[in-house]
Amino acid sequence: MLDAMSQESRFERTLSFLMRSFETVLIELGEADVAALLPWRSLWGGPGATEPDWPAEPSQRLLQACSIAFQFLNQAEENAVAQRRRRAEAQGMLAADAGSWDQHFARLAEAGRSPAEIARALGRLSVEPVLTAHPTEAKRQTVLEHHRALYRIIVELENDMWTEAERGAFEAGARACIEKLWRTGEIFIEKPTVADERRNILHYLTEVFPDTLPWIDNRLRAAWRRAGFEPALIGDALPRLSFGDWVGGDRDGHPFVDVATTRETLTVFRARALELQRRGLVEMAGALSLSGRLQPTPARLADWLAARVAALGEAGAAALRRNPVEPWRQAVNLMIAALPPAEGPPPPGAYRRAAELGADLALLRASLLDVGARRLAEQVLDPAARRVQVFGFHLAALDIRQNSAFHDRALGQMLAAVGEPDGHDYPGWSPARRHAVMARELGTPRPCVTPGRPIGEEADRTVGVLRVFAEHIRDRGTDGLGALIVSMTRTAEDLFAVFLLAREAGLLGYDDSAEGAGAPWCPLPVVPLLETIEDLENGTAILDRFLDEPIVRRSLRLQAVAAGHEEPVQQVMIGYSDSGKDGGFLASIWTLYRAQSAMAELGRRKGVRIRFFHGRGGTIGRGAGPTHRFLRALPPGTVRGGLRTTEQGETISQKFANRVTAAHQLELLLAGVLGATLEERKDPERLVRAMDGLAAAGRRAYEGLVQAEGFLAFFDRATPIDAIEQNRIGSRPSRRSGKRSLGDLRAIPWVFAWNQSRFGLPGWFGLGTAFADLQAREPEIFAALVRAKTEAHRWPPLHYLVSNAATAWAGASPEIMARYAALVEDEAIRARFLGVVLEEHARTGAMLAALYGGPVAETRPAIQQMIDRRNQALTPLHGRQIDLLRRWRGLRDGGRTGEAEALLPEILLSVNAVASGLGSTG
Repeated sequence: MLDAMSQESRFERTLSFLMRSFETVLIELGEADVAALLPWRSLWGGPGATEPDWPAEPSQRLLQACSIAFQFLNQAEENAVAQRRRRAEAQGMLAADAGSWDQHFARLAEAGRSPAEIARALGRLSVEPVLTAHPTEAKRQTVLEHHRALYRIIVELENDMWTEAERGAFEAGARACIEKLWRTGEIFIEKPTVADERRNILHYLTEVFPDTLPWIDNRLRAAWRRAGFEPALIGDALPRLSFGDWVGGDRDGHPFVDVATTRETLTVFRARALELQRRGLVEMAGALSLSGRLQPTPARLADWLAARVAALGEAGAAALRRNPVEPWRQAVNLMIAALPPAEGPPPPGAYRRAAELGADLALLRASLLDVGARRLAEQVLDPAARRVQVFGFHLAALDIRQNSAFHDRALGQMLAAVGEPDGHDYPGWSPARRHAVMARELGTPRPCVTPGRPIGEEADRTVGVLRVFAEHIRDRGTDGLGALIVSMTRTAEDLFAVFLLAREAGLLGYDDSAEGAGAPWCPLPVVPLLETIEDLENGTAILDRFLDEPIVRRSLRLQAVAAGHEEPVQQVMIGYSDSGKDGGFLASIWTLYRAQSAMAELGRRKGVRIRFFHGRGGTIGRGAGPTHRFLRALPPGTVRGGLRTTEQGETISQKFANRVTAAHQLELLLAGVLGATLEERKDPERLVRAMDGLAAAGRRAYEGLVQAEGFLAFFDRATPIDAIEQNRIGSRPSRRSGKRSLGDLRAIPWVFAWNQSRFGLPGWFGLGTAFADLQAREPEIFAALVRAKTEAHRWPPLHYLVSNAATAWAGASPEIMARYAALVEDEAIRARFLGVVLEEHARTGAMLAALYGGPVAETRPAIQQMIDRRNQALTPLHGRQIDLLRRWRGLRDGGRTGEAEALLPEILLSVNAVASGLGSTG
């Protein structure tokens, strides 16, 4: 029976189907030589099949075939996991499924939490994934669409209901998808534009997440019932899920995101959101065909119909005439007529904000209950109301992010324009002088400069985009607008600067209450982004000064009133990528942990809830890791029902490519936040102190490597960083200002380059030295950490850190590292740095074995199996990439630019193929 299949056999069946289909397509297209070299033939090629030997110089077509095959491998694994979860649910075994609602409900009940407590916490949850377009998605949008279509066919073929002919049609469709993939170029010929990236984000916001939303809610309610909790307790108290977006708003080092881009993004998102809501209302109107002759029209509905028709005028009268004896359908017709335009102010009678439509839907629901139509209310109206709650008239909240140094230059230009002595030198002023000028300026409502007058490039761009937000608020309120994020926040003055810039744009409001006396406030969150180790360590002091400022306290109070929060909320973004690049994996994880604990405690003392925004990347070196483990490992008391987190690059397509996977990933996020909010944990003090020492030792080891003389020369040659910087996979440049320095290089290409050459260094380096040092100095503490890693005494922060490092370490390959290091011409530099890395890799392996109670390959066999499977095809790919890099660099360094440029597409194809095999880029 199909349901009795093990996960591994299901994986093999799916992979066999895909690879045999691929082989068929290739042969039919005259590519039999490529078909004969497809990988994993021992799994799908039939009895006695062996792995083929690659030629010395594999063709571009073979590289492309390998890249596609890796995607098939990923899809087969994804489908096997999804089907396993379905079987577990059918068999009532989801309580054992890591991170599921069932598991969290069971844990909370066991810990003594009552169903009523859990229900109250559920209703207060607020979770917001924020989609970004960092250049880590190596596949073109067209290629992604073909893969999505193929995966839908894979899922359909899991159903036993199809006849032989129907299955044949699906299989033919799969071969058509595969042919499209083969005939479509794998690499970006030109860099994608912001509009291209926005189009990709819109796919998820309009096609995936709206269809997934009912699944998420149904899975929650089903798990609630399975836990034995009273269904009435949960009622309408569903977690608040919303989405954020950086595409079109993130301008940190991004020259192509200008004022027009941001305005266009807001308009496009609004138009698509209104289209989504209109489509849902039209569908609902068709379903609510209740006749007024068969059940009386409730008075509340009759009154509402009359009032809405009067407000809409002729448009309302026309909507009413369409269904004269069907009052509920008439009501929905009026709601459709009241939807506002995507551009310009709403006309009389139209909705201004989505909450107004939500309120009308609530009244319509009550009127259905008045006539006993509860089933229709739950099955027809509730999904539409939920869609309005989640997506509104905006789809996702657009953040603006800008670098503090850019703001400094903007303020310098403004101050110089009004005659401030040495205003242009503002970036070099002392914090005290900066603050004095800001306090003086914010004490008056008048702007520094006459609106419309040019000031300077940075000032005009910054004030211009904030003015777009001010116009939006005037016409539509704050819906659709996110946070004003200051990257590389170093001091509180970096944050105060935003208030002054917002005043110039007309973005500030003025408190008209008796206690406010017209004092200024900002209707949008001003958010520090703490990215480096030093900034994270200083974060509490920065936040302390910031929260003491009157304009900040006033803004938080009025923002809380507008949002209906019980207490002021200050958002703080913490960066995993740059802190890892800055101080290494171990120091980054633990400094983030300590910083969150300290800032959350500061917030409690000041009566402000700190809502953390986790800027996690897609790889372990940039903060990635299993969602459920990540959330369990957060410091106690730092979640409190609310969390934002970035979803970047290829992780978006990996997590949300289809409804089944998307529902599971969002369940992990929502259930994990519930668990982190209600589960009580006290960190053992001596383990915390031990982690302090480990982080410091890990940082010393990491800095000893990356700050050593000659290291950049090693990095530039032992990794394909120069080829990656030529890759056209994102609209943002790889370097912040174009300097050839480690500090200027973004974390994404940094991690991308190390992963391609199989060093994986940002995900594990320093851990071995740190633990070996602890074992030698304090063996008892080391033994306590070993115990804290075991199942019986598992301490979530340690488990998350070690398991992530173990995965990254296992994916690194000393043999392949050495082959890439051979590209370093300077023998002394090559030997020195390769020796350090290999020694640390061996040392880390020994420490991980001590922590796990055996070699990583034996104690984590499932992970090792996935790595070994990929290595079968990756090893020859790496060899080809190394040969291409050697030739390309020789041509380029020898001045033969044309020949080097001609070779570049094949190198980029090898980069894509390796990224597909690893399942990640940067």
